[in-house]
Amino acid sequence: MKRKLAPALSVLLILAACSSEQPVQPVDSPKITPEASLPLSETGFSQNPQVQRFIRQQAAAGVMGEAQLQQFFAQSVYKGNIINIMNRPGTSRPWYEFRSGNAGAGKINGGRRFHQQYRQVLNQVAREYGVPAEVLVAIVGIETNYGSNMGSFRLADSLPTLAFGYPRRSEFFQQELHEFLLMVKEEGRDPFGFTGSYAGAMGMPQFMPSSYRKWAVDYDGDGQRNIWGSVPDVAASVANYLKAHGWQRGGRMMVPVALTPTPELSALIEEKTTLNKTVGELRQMGVVLLEDVPDHEKAVLFRLETAPGQYEYYIGLNNFYAVWQYNHSRLYVSAVREIANGVGGGKL
Repeated sequence: MKRKLAPALSVLLILAACSSEQPVQPVDSPKITPEASLPLSETGFSQNPQVQRFIRQQAAAGVMGEAQLQQFFAQSVYKGNIINIMNRPGTSRPWYEFRSGNAGAGKINGGRRFHQQYRQVLNQVAREYGVPAEVLVAIVGIETNYGSNMGSFRLADSLPTLAFGYPRRSEFFQQELHEFLLMVKEEGRDPFGFTGSYAGAMGMPQFMPSSYRKWAVDYDGDGQRNIWGSVPDVAASVANYLKAHGWQRGGRMMVPVALTPTPELSALIEEKTTLNKTVGELRQMGVVLLEDVPDHEKAVLFRLETAPGQYEYYIGLNNFYAVWQYNHSRLYVSAVREIANGVGGGKL
């Protein structure tokens, strides 16, 4: 999405682009230990010692010149409401509630309309990357309701706020801020023109800056990786991400199973999501597959609460795990499959 440069920052970006003839490689920004100081809400970023240390680190790494970084933080605005959102206690919803809100009939019907409208390019991307068009549609549907809700926070405000005002995850957000500054330099765009979620996720697929730099694709060939307004770029970017994370062409995501919950199986269900068991090993533990899957395939055993106190059991296969890496939630992956099957009429 082409954006005009703000007058003050157009100079910033020109200077930054000219500051080195060699492309800057990403570096790990070390975690900056919080120091006793006045809160950001009172001082802003420029007077904060952690921010000043970060500026020196980034300048030394060649991300931007120190003067440009000082100007950036002088114009960034601390957003305390973002911290309030992040501090809200999270609750784990059961599948029957999550499914209603994220993969209900309205979402599936919206996915069918989106697929029909962009059928040609979605199918072209699917053929090229090996990821079904309906999976690409489903992810965009869950992330931003097909582009209708991409977030309105300036990343130049949200990322500094979280990097220096949210100690619990400061290391992660300082690294994403580092990636954002590199992205701004590489794209030659106004850093205050990027908008996204309160947590810094951008565009229709809600990529973080690091994901954008690694996997966003300029599929329509206009010279920009426009994940805000170009469906070809969005589809190819999501497909590229999934392919890079192991999506296998033609593979399934989930298969229903039957079992008697034993202490061993219950413990396995509660383990972290990894493909550390084969189908054959699960069979030996008493898991009965309701569809045919070769014994050598890797799988994760899990359950979905379909009604209060009622469960269905599944194994997630390789492509389940590929989507899980997009969002670390088994419910999220199950919702992606639900929408994709509703849109494509298949059996993922």
